[in-house]
Amino acid sequence: MYLFLAFLLVPIIEIALFIQVGGLIGLWPTLAIVVLTAVIGTFMVRTQGRMALVNLQRSFSELDDPTEPLAHGAMILLSGVLLLTPGFFTDAVGFALLVPGIRVAVFKYLKSKATITHFQMGTGAQFRTGPTQFDQDDVIDGDFTEVRPRQNPSKPSKWVEGPPQH
Repeated sequence: MYLFLAFLLVPIIEIALFIQVGGLIGLWPTLAIVVLTAVIGTFMVRTQGRMALVNLQRSFSELDDPTEPLAHGAMILLSGVLLLTPGFFTDAVGFALLVPGIRVAVFKYLKSKATITHFQMGTGAQFRTGPTQFDQDDVIDGDFTEVRPRQNPSKPSKWVEGPPQH
């Protein structure tokens, strides 16, 4: 329902703002502002995107929780999409998402609405604490057969022969 309202209301807001701004300053200055915000927004998204990528790589290398750098990267990507979309309302929201303080507030709000049941970084036993206990479902029962190498390894087997020669 919210997505439907967004697809309905955002174009209406954009059209109304284009009419209002175009009536105040004229057609060409209005179009120039739209193009200028797209160019400036692209530059800002590129620089902040690089910083977000560096923060994400740092969190991975230090085995920190990558949730916040990933969320910042997603919000920067969303701001780039909004800034490239022609319009004043989408530009305002896009520029707002480029402000780190606003991104932190949005992340905290979204984090308060999410329920995380389990989070684990890394693999293997080095991250476990205490004695390891296995359930019966964790044990895999199997049989094996030891395969000994052939006595004459210089002669290839019939399985690896090439195509017949004429």
